[in-house]
Amino acid sequence: METRGAVSRDVLAGKLEEARERTRLLLEPVNDEDLKTQHDQIMSPLIWDYGHIGNYEELWLLQKAHGKGLSDRELYDMYDASLHPREERPSLNLLDRDDATLYLDAIRKAVLETLKDADLAGDDPLLADGFVYNMILQHEAQHNETMLQTLQLIKGDGYKPEARIDLPSGRATEDEMVHVPGGEFVMGTDDHAQALDNERNAHVVDLPGFYIDATPVTNEAFVRFVEDGGYERRDLWDEKGWEYIKSEYITAPKHWYQPEPHSWWTECFGFDEPLNLSAPVVHVSWYEADAYARWAGKRLPTEEEWEKAASWDPEKGIKRLYPWGDEEPTRKLANLDQLAFRAAEVGAHPKGASAYGVLGMIGDVWEWTASSFYAYPDFESFPYREYSEIFFGLDYRVLRGGSWATRPAAIRNTFRNWDHPIRRQLFAGFRCACDG
Repeated sequence: METRGAVSRDVLAGKLEEARERTRLLLEPVNDEDLKTQHDQIMSPLIWDYGHIGNYEELWLLQKAHGKGLSDRELYDMYDASLHPREERPSLNLLDRDDATLYLDAIRKAVLETLKDADLAGDDPLLADGFVYNMILQHEAQHNETMLQTLQLIKGDGYKPEARIDLPSGRATEDEMVHVPGGEFVMGTDDHAQALDNERNAHVVDLPGFYIDATPVTNEAFVRFVEDGGYERRDLWDEKGWEYIKSEYITAPKHWYQPEPHSWWTECFGFDEPLNLSAPVVHVSWYEADAYARWAGKRLPTEEEWEKAASWDPEKGIKRLYPWGDEEPTRKLANLDQLAFRAAEVGAHPKGASAYGVLGMIGDVWEWTASSFYAYPDFESFPYREYSEIFFGLDYRVLRGGSWATRPAAIRNTFRNWDHPIRRQLFAGFRCACDG
């Protein structure tokens, strides 16, 4: 395959193959019963995710981009997330592992054939600069992380993955909080090759100065909140959050437990182990993050504050693609790409600091922000409104920065994630901010 414009077909083909290898690596140890079981009512059966990955690729890389297709309407309907809510998916006549694998292989073979002649330098906004191929890569990466959320919820023996990489030890930071001076910065992006619609358009935002935590909040800090009665103090909680934790009998982050007083343990993918006090707290809802921030005399950062602290270089007056610059993520810069199967201790990647010196803003844990999910100025849905537009409003809170379970293809300073404020299955933590 030759190169046309700035986009290499060989590179795209290689990335597609690598993405599929990762999906199968994650699912390989899972038995057929656990593949088809719905392990939590808010998650799909893993086998639905697997088939959906292939059907979404067929929809966009064959049908939408090239007017071709292999499947009938029934298969499209079965894997259409907007047609079948999660509670319905276990009852569908889903492809089993073997048939789904054959289906994904057939789709991929056809996709690679069409890629040979795709006009990546033309005017079609789907194909230009390889956008639709990058969208598919990000989609599969996002479902990899969703699968890991589900795998974390398996009962009994659990998933029990074997870590493929070692993580560096954490480092204490000199300052608990970092000051970000007031002034203008560029929020969002105008990129149309990698960025998704809700990241556009780039626009100038003028923020007053503020302080932001140098690292995400640690397990050690959150233990102090718990042991100080944080879950029992009504004054710390949003009204809906208070109703939620009381109705669900929540007294600590998800997967925490105490075998004896003042001894905190966690269950991680079926492994029971002492809580690493130096690691960031994870599996907390927005309501828990908000209550902690209030207890600490702080608040959650807004989405604008988070992005400025992560992306803006005040000396050069330019925006960075990642906190450390435009260099692609590596293991020395951030804990991404799943293979550690856990968050690193805070401060473990000092070379990944932002221009302001804020650490850990990409990788380890998604970070809840104070902001609801909304459209940027001059927003346009592309290529379909069900990706972003239907979720805009007060029902969802924005998360930033990715987690250890996020693949590099699916994260950058401008990437926006969102979910209901009650969600705790996410690999999500937070950091705090205050005025200044």
